[in-house]
Amino acid sequence: MSAVTKDNVTMSQERAMHRRGFLAATAVGLLVTGPARAQLFGAPAPDLWPRWQAHDPASTAVVDHTAWAGLLARHIRPSADGINRMDYRALAGERSSLDGYLRALAAVPIDTYGRAEQFAYWVNFYNALTAQVILDHYPVDSIRQIDISPGWFANGPWGAKLVEVDGEALSLDDIEHRILRPIWQDNRVHYAVNCAAIGCPNLRREAFTGASLEVMLQAGAQDYVNHPRGATVRDRDGRLLTSSIYTWFREDFGGSDTGVIRHLRGHAQPALAERLSGVTRIADHAYDWSLNDVPRSA
Repeated sequence: MSAVTKDNVTMSQERAMHRRGFLAATAVGLLVTGPARAQLFGAPAPDLWPRWQAHDPASTAVVDHTAWAGLLARHIRPSADGINRMDYRALAGERSSLDGYLRALAAVPIDTYGRAEQFAYWVNFYNALTAQVILDHYPVDSIRQIDISPGWFANGPWGAKLVEVDGEALSLDDIEHRILRPIWQDNRVHYAVNCAAIGCPNLRREAFTGASLEVMLQAGAQDYVNHPRGATVRDRDGRLLTSSIYTWFREDFGGSDTGVIRHLRGHAQPALAERLSGVTRIADHAYDWSLNDVPRSA
C-alpha cells in the first residue's frame, strides 16, 4: 500500500495511535471503560437513548426537507473519481437557508412521526448539521481539525452539543450512535450519514425522505461497496483492502471479517463479487479524512 498523508488512517497507524492513547491514559491514572473507551480506542458503540424511541406507526405526516434538497442539488459536485464533493464556499453564500432549515428541523415534534420519516429526519439533520459545523470553521483541510468536543482525548466536533430538539441538547454522536444505530439497527446508516471526508460514503445530491428511504439506502450501500474506497481486491496478491468503516463499526457488519465480507458480497456488482469469491479475511483498511471540498482552485 502506498504511503498515506496525515489525513489518512491505515491499520498500522491505527494500532500505533491506539497504543499511544493507552499509554497516555495510563500516565494520567485513568481507567477507561465503556463509552469512554470506545471514544479513545475506536468508534463509539451504540448506546440507546430511549427518549427517542417514541413514534406514531399510524402517522402519514412528512417532514419538509425542500430547503436541504435544494442546497444539495446546487452545491454537491460529482467528480470523475466517483466522489461527490461539497462546494462549501458556494454553500456559505446560502448560509441563511441552511441555518433556517436546521431551525425548522429542531422545531419538528419528531416523536409524532412514523419510523421511516424519523430515519430520514435524523440522517438529514446529521448531514446538514455537519455542513453547518464546517462552515463555522471554514476553511479547514479536515473535519478533525474542528476540535470542539469535550474531553481530553476528544477529536473533532462529534461530541459537542450543537442543537436542541424538544428540550434535549444533541451532538452528532448522539444522533448517530444513540439514536440511528441502536434504534434502527440497520448497518446501511453508515452509507447515509456523511462526516465531510473523502473517505466517507457520498453525500447524495438529494435529501432523504421517508418515501425514498429504502431506495436511497440501497443505492448508497451499492455505490460505496463498489467504489475503491469501500472495497478493493488487489491484482498482485488478491488481498482485500477495505474502508476503515468496516473495522470501526465491525459489530454492525456481523462482528468479524466473515460478516463484513458477506455484507460486501451482498452489495457487490459482478466484477467485485467475482474477486471476492475466494477472499476470507480483510488484509488492511484505510480512510481518507481530507475534507470533501471542491478543489480551491476550481
